[in-house]
Amino acid sequence: MNLRYSAEDEAFRDEVASFVRDNIDPAVACKVRDNLPLTKEEHVGWERTIGARGWAAPHWPVEHGGTGWGALRRFICEEALASECAPRVNPCGVSLIAPVIIHFGNAAQKAHYLPRILMSEDWWCQGFSEPNAGSDLASLRTRAERHGDHFRLNGQKTWTTQAQHANLMFCLARTDNSGRKQEGISVLIVDMNAPGVSVRPIITIEGTHEVNEVFFDNVKVPIENLVGEEGRGWSYAKFMLEYERFGTPETGRSKQQLARLKDVAGDAGRGGASLRDDPDFTARLAWVEIELMALEATMLRFLAEDAGGKRSVATDAAIPMLKVRGTDIQQELSELFMLAAGPRGMAWHHGLDARCDRNADTRWMTSSASHYFNWRKASIYGGSSEIQRQITAKNMAGL
Repeated sequence: MNLRYSAEDEAFRDEVASFVRDNIDPAVACKVRDNLPLTKEEHVGWERTIGARGWAAPHWPVEHGGTGWGALRRFICEEALASECAPRVNPCGVSLIAPVIIHFGNAAQKAHYLPRILMSEDWWCQGFSEPNAGSDLASLRTRAERHGDHFRLNGQKTWTTQAQHANLMFCLARTDNSGRKQEGISVLIVDMNAPGVSVRPIITIEGTHEVNEVFFDNVKVPIENLVGEEGRGWSYAKFMLEYERFGTPETGRSKQQLARLKDVAGDAGRGGASLRDDPDFTARLAWVEIELMALEATMLRFLAEDAGGKRSVATDAAIPMLKVRGTDIQQELSELFMLAAGPRGMAWHHGLDARCDRNADTRWMTSSASHYFNWRKASIYGGSSEIQRQITAKNMAGL
């Protein structure tokens, strides 16, 4: 199997990289490179730039604004964007709710929401987890009772990423209590500015406000905001999570972070030595690079099988492990950044000037601790690593 890119693929990668260099705000690229948080305005600005180019949702069907690219071309685009430190497009709209609307929504929902998602005119959040329904999501208790032309929504969501900025939520709610717990769940689009919706911040261990609690007190949700069929929400949620899991290896982002780590590891410290002189550090650096190369080769093999229409049952069964291996690599990189920063990594970025022209050589240190603690979440969201291993063992070995 030939895992090398063709000349056409290489030219496309150069085209994407050149577009980023010509259009991104350098200050935004520097913040992405150094793992500093972006403002909502910075995210939206970039998403509208890439949306105008037609690359915001390459995995969508062409008739809805997608590119018509195959899986390999999409992978190359993601790698090129990451290599130039382009921000991630908010996945909640583009990669999670949009595929559900495309496959299960009605014509009016497609016509209204999809163009707005492409140009980042709406900011979405995901209303799944609850205080007693995280990994066991089917145990959710948020209720939506039908009252003529609308539902009345009551309950609570937690760990809701970016809810403080969102104007829309795709929410899993129980519309029927009869039957198994996986039954009677529906997907509703909730206006985050509607009366009865309240958002409370959760400040996580690294001191940032990224996630929230969201409460619903008799929130009126129009019946036209029901996505697909009532009671089919569990099937739609599983469909959505498959998109999230396949998109989480983040090999391009990890390669960019590895290159950055090599740069900082080569800088001489106060004693004139660098981390490249430390055999323990270089051994771990070599390990993560080897693991990343193996993950990329596995991804390319899967993509080649997909392009040739020969994807095997074994490949499908192994897909959950892409997330596990990608997560392991991301967390190892964040730990190596912490080791590289040493005590200076505890000077967190809060309150510091985040411009690229201030302490550009050492500013990455101020985000290393925050990034390390924040990235512990990667082994939980989209299905925990333990669950992904169980799924793989069941699918491949019948355990």
